[in-house]
Amino acid sequence: MQDAKRREQFEALAIPLLDRLYSMALHLVREPARADDMVQETYLRAWQNFDRFTLGTHFKAWIFQILTYLFLNERRSAHRRETSVDFSEHDILEAPPQSLSIPPTMHLKNLDALYPDLVDDVLKRALDRVPPEQRTVFLLVTLGELSYQECAEIMSLPIGTVMSRLFRARKQLQDELSDYAKERGVMRGDAPEKK
Repeated sequence: MQDAKRREQFEALAIPLLDRLYSMALHLVREPARADDMVQETYLRAWQNFDRFTLGTHFKAWIFQILTYLFLNERRSAHRRETSVDFSEHDILEAPPQSLSIPPTMHLKNLDALYPDLVDDVLKRALDRVPPEQRTVFLLVTLGELSYQECAEIMSLPIGTVMSRLFRARKQLQDELSDYAKERGVMRGDAPEKK
């Protein structure tokens, strides 16, 4: 009975964040399959450690922190593999057996339907050009809807660093997208259009 209640509490907190976590993962890794894997691993780790989570505290910040740590660890591991593996010695890389594939998560795969303003190719390319440290902070604050303080805790950074990275990311996006925004009628001249 205790396990059923625990699972019910976890699902009530975790399931509503599924699409937002997937969107964040997709923006970080830029590959749907890798984003699926990252979200599944996030949920697995969150479930395994749910007994350590204090109910009534900020679950969203906690689960986004898990996702962010997974991403940062994957990046560090990939960097180490790049410097230590010589692929010229291998003729063919075999695909893993089908039995190892993980079923897709329950998220909506059609990101266009979820975030129509964030999937335009021009916007994707502009966001991809933002340095990774700035992009991660930007995504946590915008897609994750986390506060600066929550973002600072997740990234283990001073809040001032979070604010400066966010400022630089927004400034770069503003500079790159100002003509695009004017063409779409979002901005006129140098000032945003008033609604």
